[in-house]
Order: sequence, then structure tokens, then C-alpha cells
Amino acid sequence: MRWQPWMKSRQTTMPKIRLTRRFLKSFARLPAAIQEKVKKQLALLAEDPRHPSLQTKPIQGASGIYEARVDIDYRLTYERDEDDTLVLRVVARHDKALKKP
Repeated sequence: MRWQPWMKSRQTTMPKIRLTRRFLKSFARLPAAIQEKVKKQLALLAEDPRHPSLQTKPIQGASGIYEARVDIDYRLTYERDEDDTLVLRVVARHDKALKKP
């Protein structure tokens, strides 16, 4: 998947991000207000995957998959592939996102 305008960053050495079909489907189902929050968090993820606002951490029991905070209720999940690309897997309510990351 190619970059979207809302994913642009000021840095030139940001990680590549790939959106899976599953991520895009789950994103499309979100309320508009949550979609805007996701866009903001994706911009932060593109600039710095360790940004404090994301509260990124590995998901227990799911080797190589990480969660990042969208807000108090929503999380997105991703993994890093061999070339250090961040592969976005799903965005959903906290429990649903972590049940099938």
C-alpha cells in the first residue's frame, strides 16, 4: 500500500508503513471521530514508532506483533517485517484488537 497524504512526515528516515486489507476494512468500519484519531496516531507512528503518545508495547502471546494506543478504547496492531516495514494489521476496540491481533 502506498503512503496517504495524512501519513507524511517531516523526517526523511521514517519507517515504511504498509496497510493490510484487513486494516483498511477495520478502519472503514470505525466512526469518523475515531478515524481522525487513527490518522493522527499513524502520523506519529510514521515519525517515531516509540512516540510516548502511542504507548507501543509487544502483545503477550503474539510473537512479533505490537499494539499502539489510538485512545482509551481503541488500539491498532502492527508487526515489523524483514526490511523494517511496519505492517498494520488491525484497528479496533481494545479487547477486539488484542483478541485477534
